[in-house]
Amino acid sequence: MQTIENQPAVETKSVFKDVYQMVTNTIIEQLEQGVIPWQQSWNSSGYELPLSLPANNVTGNYYRGINIVLLWSAAMKNKFETNEWASFKQWSSKNEFVRKGEKGNMVIYYDTIEKEEDGEIKKIPFIKASYVFNRCQLNSYEAPAKVSSDSQPALFEKIDPIDAFLENTKAVIETYDGDPCYNFADDKIRVPYADRFVNTTTCTATEGFYSTMLHELVHWSGAKHRLNRNKGKKFGDQAYAAEELVAEFGAAFLCAGFGIATVEKGDHTGYIDHWLKVLKEDNRCIVSAASEASKAVDYLYKI
Repeated sequence: MQTIENQPAVETKSVFKDVYQMVTNTIIEQLEQGVIPWQQSWNSSGYELPLSLPANNVTGNYYRGINIVLLWSAAMKNKFETNEWASFKQWSSKNEFVRKGEKGNMVIYYDTIEKEEDGEIKKIPFIKASYVFNRCQLNSYEAPAKVSSDSQPALFEKIDPIDAFLENTKAVIETYDGDPCYNFADDKIRVPYADRFVNTTTCTATEGFYSTMLHELVHWSGAKHRLNRNKGKKFGDQAYAAEELVAEFGAAFLCAGFGIATVEKGDHTGYIDHWLKVLKEDNRCIVSAASEASKAVDYLYKI
């Protein structure tokens, strides 16, 4: 399956616009119910595990971009307990069968059509929706026993790999008595001192500290001499909002990969209202931002 990051967004017919709207509507539905799909710190089934990156059970590949958010959203809504997904045909190839009455969960990818332009046949990519099923939707599925927190890696064991990851990026990260930020002028990341963070019901102070650093690190990746993303000129404009969403997604993807929870936002209602406004104004924003977030994560791992 092609990932959406591999192709530019090109329309050929108005019907293809509907997929962007379908994706946006899915996320808007969650937000309007007070759920932030990319910041749900704990599995809503009651199993106390940080969200895992969704993976295809047959190919072994992790989903990317907006498909991560779509499948997280589906898992929260339906209280699925695994991160394993596959299409109906893929599950059947493993002699696994979807229970009667179960509904598929949307993912998106690119296909192409051939079109003649200036006497040449060109392949034009367009966005399509497909549907996958979680392992919880199979006839063979049996719920696991509740996982004991004692069986999970200690927090310091999760943080050590993050420290190594941060060091490998060579990003300059300073702690200070102020708000978290990435400063474009001096190319430095600044985050509040670790003791400024507090434990919450879903996130430890340590996780809050590190997830904040990862958020700013995604901003850092977008500098002109790195991935050169458009940051926007002022708070509130669309480009600024899009870049903030890239950092939100990128941090969520990184935190999930490291197995830590993400820091909560203080004004939960105001935060949701902000993103509802952004998504309703531009139905392509969320797809593009998630794609850029996956590119940022790839870049940060490879440098």
